[in-house]
Amino acid sequence: MQKLPLLALCGLTALPLAAQAQDGLETVPDLDALVAFDQGQSDFRVTVERYRADRSALLRRYDVPLSAARRDRLRTFYGEWLAALEASDFDALNHEGQVDYVLLRNRLEFNLEMLRQEEAMRRIMTPLMPFAIELEQLQIDRRDRIGVDARQVAGQLDRIASEIEALSLQFATGDEGLPETKSVDAERAASHLETLSRILGGWYGYHNGYDPQFTWWVARPYERLGEALRGHIAAIRDRFVGGTDGPVIGDPIGEDGLRAHLAHEMIPYSARELIAIAEAEFAWMEEALVKASREMGFEDDWRAAQEAVKNLAVEPGEKPGVVLDLERQSIDFIEARDWITLPPMAGEVWRMEMMSPERQRIAPFFLGGEVIQISYPTDEMTHQEKLMSMRGNNPHFNRATVHHELIPGHHLQGFMTSRFNEHRGMFSTPFWGEGWALYWEMVLWDAGFPRGPEDEIGMLFWRMHRAARIIFSLKFHLEEMSPQEAVDFLVDRVGHERANAEAEVRRSFAGNYSPLYQVAYMMGGIQFRALYAELVDSGRMTAREYHDAVMKGGRMPVEMVRARLTGQALTRDYTSNWMFAGER
Repeated sequence: MQKLPLLALCGLTALPLAAQAQDGLETVPDLDALVAFDQGQSDFRVTVERYRADRSALLRRYDVPLSAARRDRLRTFYGEWLAALEASDFDALNHEGQVDYVLLRNRLEFNLEMLRQEEAMRRIMTPLMPFAIELEQLQIDRRDRIGVDARQVAGQLDRIASEIEALSLQFATGDEGLPETKSVDAERAASHLETLSRILGGWYGYHNGYDPQFTWWVARPYERLGEALRGHIAAIRDRFVGGTDGPVIGDPIGEDGLRAHLAHEMIPYSARELIAIAEAEFAWMEEALVKASREMGFEDDWRAAQEAVKNLAVEPGEKPGVVLDLERQSIDFIEARDWITLPPMAGEVWRMEMMSPERQRIAPFFLGGEVIQISYPTDEMTHQEKLMSMRGNNPHFNRATVHHELIPGHHLQGFMTSRFNEHRGMFSTPFWGEGWALYWEMVLWDAGFPRGPEDEIGMLFWRMHRAARIIFSLKFHLEEMSPQEAVDFLVDRVGHERANAEAEVRRSFAGNYSPLYQVAYMMGGIQFRALYAELVDSGRMTAREYHDAVMKGGRMPVEMVRARLTGQALTRDYTSNWMFAGER
């Protein structure tokens, strides 16, 4: 029987995606070939893996977020690692090892800055929860393997419950002397107390029932404390958060926070410079929209053309077929141009799932990876919800989302990075992850993937959406735009359905993404496009060599992808300097 080498399975030979193990064909690995491919791997890899394991262990051990004990331990840990890096022989590393060295040093410096900002944030929150330090210490003592005096702890919890009730009453009555508090800081305090309540549940469960003295003394004070905490969380939100406008509570990090995150992502532009770049991209897209609108017979009214495209949604039940068709079209288009190696197994293993109505409140459009999650209405939705979901996920809008989520986008990324340079997952950044998927939207557009003006309208909707994300997210973090204004911006400037716009803004500011996540789509795409021009348009690499090298190198800031592929000389104190969007 014929052997299919592991290199083919990993995407290192050109095989049709339809090729699968069938008719007795065995997928037996060619280990010699794989070892040959892995030559030249980073000689700093084991160090990175050791750091990642040690940090994860410490985070599990010091499990009280925002506590001084955790900050102190992590500050020491990061400082020790920086000192060890400084003492190591940077010049003795191979180039891949030097890349990892720079990435690790960059991450350590960022982590220390985040601890500094966390400490400042905690000081602002303290007047709303002065009792929290005592409650945190209970779990800290448990992790330090210190026993409890049940009678003493019972009295402590009862006293703290009284203090909480008094402070809650003060918030409810609006007494003079209340601290001046922004809604976002109050929401941070309320969220931390919710987390602390869950941690205290684990602390209590550790002792309760196993120590009769503990249960006898502590059960009633603990119950009272829980009621007091729930009441205080509600009091904070009623007094300080309830008046906020719009459907979303956000958490702006300010100019200093943005500066630190941009340095970590190796983006040598300020937030305001990125906004200007996004506005320039917006202007190009509006011109392209007018051109497509004229082809559809709507003259310069591209919003009317967009409305017509939205109404081309397929009937319920037909959406999986649309996804399958678009996936096949994009694969055929890419294979015909020999742009990138497409592993046959990647085409075999991806799957489809339908997104729940609850999930669609946060993610109104497709999500992807090995499993593409399809957003489309169910019978449980209201009539208006059904229409908005269908209109926002019509086939022409999907022309940009299917390949973004599957191949050559997120699914291919996950497939390759789980097989090559997986240790660099710790350096993962949305500028690499989302930027790569957005870059392919640019590539396919330039190569004529849209079949007519309706497809152009659909693909441009997403390009405008990415530019809008840069503008509203950065202005939000600069405290120049509220969440409600961001929703209005998406509706008025991009053409979102209002419910979908609210879901997008809610997703952006819910705290599950880094502050620069929404910026990263288009800016990462621009980075990959600039690197393509430098390496492929110049004739130094073929398109396939370039794209394959990106996929096999692992996740990292795109500037370090450039350093890898160009063989750029690195130093131990290397800092970002690549002006990928042009000089200032």
